[in-house]
Amino acid sequence: MTEQQQKTPYDLPDVSGLSIGILGGTGDQGKGLARRFALAGHQVTIGSRKAERAQAAADDLGAGLPVSGAENPVAAGRSDVVIVAVPWDGHKATLESLRAELAGKIVVDCVNPLGFEKGKGAFALPVEEGSAAEQAAAVLPDSRVVAAFHHVSAKLLLDPGVDEMELDVLVLGGDREATDIVQALAGRIPGMRGVYGGRLHNAHQVEAFTANLISMNRRYKAHAGLRITDV
Repeated sequence: MTEQQQKTPYDLPDVSGLSIGILGGTGDQGKGLARRFALAGHQVTIGSRKAERAQAAADDLGAGLPVSGAENPVAAGRSDVVIVAVPWDGHKATLESLRAELAGKIVVDCVNPLGFEKGKGAFALPVEEGSAAEQAAAVLPDSRVVAAFHHVSAKLLLDPGVDEMELDVLVLGGDREATDIVQALAGRIPGMRGVYGGRLHNAHQVEAFTANLISMNRRYKAHAGLRITDV
């Protein structure tokens, strides 16, 4: 039996040496992911349109963590894996401006295209390409785009009293090596697990489900996440 034949869906690569860039790392979601990956020992670069703002966000996370700040092109260029956590209204323009820096890299899109209406709450917005992740893939033809980290509470990520993130992260994409790497990265955060959730054209419902989680959290005053059974 060959090594390839022996491999199971649960075999994931060692990703401990990978550096991580986070575009939109000055927002709570990006900043929280930066904190957790830095605590796991990864070199993290927070990206922003202004280097000073990015460095201020890195400094806010506390001394001793391997986190720095830089302008978005620098953060993208110096990192092995780049997470996109920018606001939806700046998503396409930001990625278009970084096409060269992101070429050949694994780009993890965690953006949720959502709207909010008084009396109705959060709802999914239509996206011409199908989803934010598919828009990223269309804009970045030379990158390996993966969708993940949509349902992770920013508040819990940033809470120093929370030692473990009790949830599964759905990881979607058509590049098996890339999705395995992102699953393994999710598993670097204590309590978190990466679970393959299908190809990128299934990202719409994953992004849209965030609106349901927001409704749950408001009703139950919680920070709900997902657990996948029997896997």
